[in-house]
Amino acid sequence: MIYLVEDEASIRELVIYTLQNTGFEAKGFADGKDFWLAVREKAPDLVLLDIMLPGEDGLGILKKLRSSASTAKLPVMMLTAKGTEYDKVLGLDSGADDYLPKPFGMMELVARVKSLLRRAGPAACDAEEYRRGKLFVSVPRHVVTVNGAEIVLTRKEFDLLAFLLKNAGLVMTRDRILSAVWEYDFEGETRTVDTHVLTLRGKLGDCGKLIQTVRGFGYKVGESK
Repeated sequence: MIYLVEDEASIRELVIYTLQNTGFEAKGFADGKDFWLAVREKAPDLVLLDIMLPGEDGLGILKKLRSSASTAKLPVMMLTAKGTEYDKVLGLDSGADDYLPKPFGMMELVARVKSLLRRAGPAACDAEEYRRGKLFVSVPRHVVTVNGAEIVLTRKEFDLLAFLLKNAGLVMTRDRILSAVWEYDFEGETRTVDTHVLTLRGKLGDCGKLIQTVRGFGYKVGESK
């Protein structure tokens, strides 16, 4: 079940119609009040969340979702007209798994929804652990620590970090990262990768320097010495 919180009726109806006609169960809500009532009755598998809402805004809803143990890992995609880099960083840093600015195409929305649901579902992950100086990452336990202190990452931030560590020493292009971590490829959308790298580096503190920018190509994590 997918829940959409969107106050513009025309957008809400179009998104719900599209999702239902591509094989998903979906419900729409005009504000946070009705959304929370529905969550108490049945938790969704994914939430599509606008930022500008009457009453409680989307970022407030997102923070509440992330602060509750029952919804902390729930995939959330922000759908919003606020499309500046600052707004993207703010949304992603608050715990969003993806960010799609308006106006957006319905097929792209469906592709991103499918990608998020695949990543959120049970999957066989490599039983891998990585140590790079003060950084420790356990893929099977989904744990990241810096100097022994646990770091809370969103699902996409964790997947991005694990992917770069798995390919340490190799330069990963933005297109390659987008395809591997987000499982879609839309021309011009590689800024999504840059935004996630920015927030990830910030959360990792000094260890963020391990993620190196290779100008004109992409990103890499250097091999351990």
